[in-house]
Amino acid sequence: MDDNTSVAPSSPVYLLSPEQIAGPFFRNPKLIRRNISESADGIPLVLRLAIVDAMTGQPVTGALVDIWHCNARGVYSGWSKLDPDKDVDAADIGSIPRTDDDTYLRGGQFTDKKGIVRFTTVYPGFYAGRALHIHVAVRITSGNNFLEERHVAWVGQLYFPEVASRSVLNTREYGGRSIASLPNHEDFYFRHQGGDASTLTVHTLGRDSNEDGFFGHTTIGIDTFAASTHIKPEDFGQYTV
Repeated sequence: MDDNTSVAPSSPVYLLSPEQIAGPFFRNPKLIRRNISESADGIPLVLRLAIVDAMTGQPVTGALVDIWHCNARGVYSGWSKLDPDKDVDAADIGSIPRTDDDTYLRGGQFTDKKGIVRFTTVYPGFYAGRALHIHVAVRITSGNNFLEERHVAWVGQLYFPEVASRSVLNTREYGGRSIASLPNHEDFYFRHQGGDASTLTVHTLGRDSNEDGFFGHTTIGIDTFAASTHIKPEDFGQYTV
């Protein structure tokens, strides 16, 4: 090679984050908001997600990121009357009839110029048959406007380090259950679809007590041209102003 020949540095490329099922408790409350807690009891959780194009390593700007998860007792809004201590034999979205119109612990945000969204919520609890997790869906829009055409590019789930979860589950809001929580390595979807690649990095917000809350973050690598098979655009329905 000629000594004067320069080689352009390669762009950082991220691995595609593993997709996972949307689960039976998906619904679209059509809420664009950062704080999704609606005063739900539980240990505070500040969540930061960075969305990057796995092909180029560049941030994905203007994407609509929806998250949803259960409360400290293992209950999802929309299904508040179901018993979280009993197994639910369903995986398809919308496969379980809703019991109410509550919207706690659900909402969406647009990624900023760095591809980042931030949510204020509570640390999720657990329900029968699953480890602690948060659901995420990423929609590609034609601009920073949720009324414009879009497609769902990625659907996944995020898990928590066992050490952090154990300290949370020992607090008052999460205790007194008739069943024990399922560890990550015993969760079917963690083992077969997500694993460590879907585990959040978690830090405490305060020095003195875990009850001050946690900060969780991760980077999600997606194919912006892909169309997820787990949630279709029509599953979100039409937004209205």
